[in-house]
Amino acid sequence: MKLYLAGPMTGYPEFNFPAFHEGARRLREAGYTVFSPAEKDIDRVGDIFTGSDGDVHKLEAEHKEFSLREALLVDVTYICKEADGVALLPGWEASKGANAERALALALYLKVAPIEVFLGE
Repeated sequence: MKLYLAGPMTGYPEFNFPAFHEGARRLREAGYTVFSPAEKDIDRVGDIFTGSDGDVHKLEAEHKEFSLREALLVDVTYICKEADGVALLPGWEASKGANAERALALALYLKVAPIEVFLGE
């Protein structure tokens, strides 16, 4: 099963990438194929996120290679074309992006649940 990993980023130190890395690792160990937007962002523009305070506007101003629009396009394209489900990290409820990804997945009739459900916890 191919899962998209959704969760809060903006406003979190290092855009919450450590939680995404841990979530992706645990899901892969459980046998899932995982698309992590944190990993995809690093693949696309390099690790400009380490040490960041989570301010996306400041990140875009300081690193012209990063565009939130482009990042979200890559993410929603995966959800639309590839994902079988969306695993939600803690705190997703307060995230505009994670809520949008969840709504898209629900509109596509994909399985959507907290990461713990996919991990059988």
